[in-house]
Amino acid sequence: MMAPAPPLIPADVRSRLRALRLLPQRASGSRGIGMHASRSRGVGLEFAQYRAYEPGDELRQIDWKLYARSDRFFVRESERESPLTVWLVLDATASMQQADQARREWTRLHAAKALAGCVVELALQQGDAFGLMSISGDGLQLVPAGNGLRQRDRLHLQLHGLRAQGQWPARERLAPVWERIGAHDLVVMIGDGFDEAAVALAERLANAGRDVVHLQLLTVEERDFPFRDGHRFRDPETGEELLSDGASVRADYLARFGDARRTLDARLQSAGIRHDTAFLDEPIDAPLQRVFGRRGGGA
Repeated sequence: MMAPAPPLIPADVRSRLRALRLLPQRASGSRGIGMHASRSRGVGLEFAQYRAYEPGDELRQIDWKLYARSDRFFVRESERESPLTVWLVLDATASMQQADQARREWTRLHAAKALAGCVVELALQQGDAFGLMSISGDGLQLVPAGNGLRQRDRLHLQLHGLRAQGQWPARERLAPVWERIGAHDLVVMIGDGFDEAAVALAERLANAGRDVVHLQLLTVEERDFPFRDGHRFRDPETGEELLSDGASVRADYLARFGDARRTLDARLQSAGIRHDTAFLDEPIDAPLQRVFGRRGGGA
């Protein structure tokens, strides 16, 4: 009998997610975003009810006037007028199998799966719909958007089975992206940010009016470049190799790496895309805390 797959989200991370809300950037202050009224509660547009304060709630949600009258903490919950559909677009190309030598069992893809699981949990706790598009050398694998616990199970099953392989596919193989993602949906793209075609897809989605969040996952070695002796560097997608002395190229590498990160940041920002870069030694929810933990959900 096979052992059950390990949980995507550690317990300590799951508890921190309760304080976050997936708020679309373009929806702030607007009305009539969708066709149907949403029953999800959180930080929203119209007041719905009070509930007792729980650890992890944001202090700005506490009704201090009610506290003065009752000597108890109550949180104002709001009801959003329309549902949100959250699409996870996950890079599963070969470069996502990269890991650090100090922790070979924790690849970029492992981190991407856990991060995707966190986004699913946030959408679930808000009562929103969520779906998954994983992209690899085999093309695009789709889990259509849906709601509820069974939908979460579908996505978890798909995520557990993902393997990093191949290169980013040709543009014509990504037709479901445009067929499924609606004009007011929230798109969370997770990858290493190395594929020009992936970045271009994020830009095209944003230019078409989609609300896009880009989360980049990088290794510790890419950030710190700890190599000192001769080393063989290999591109997992093309197979190209480079033999070099780590100490002699470190300064040049770090300068180029910094330039590349700043260029990507500026490019995504100019397209109106919320962006964050996380490294494999950070808590898995760190990029979500930075993007959605800001006041107004990062808007």
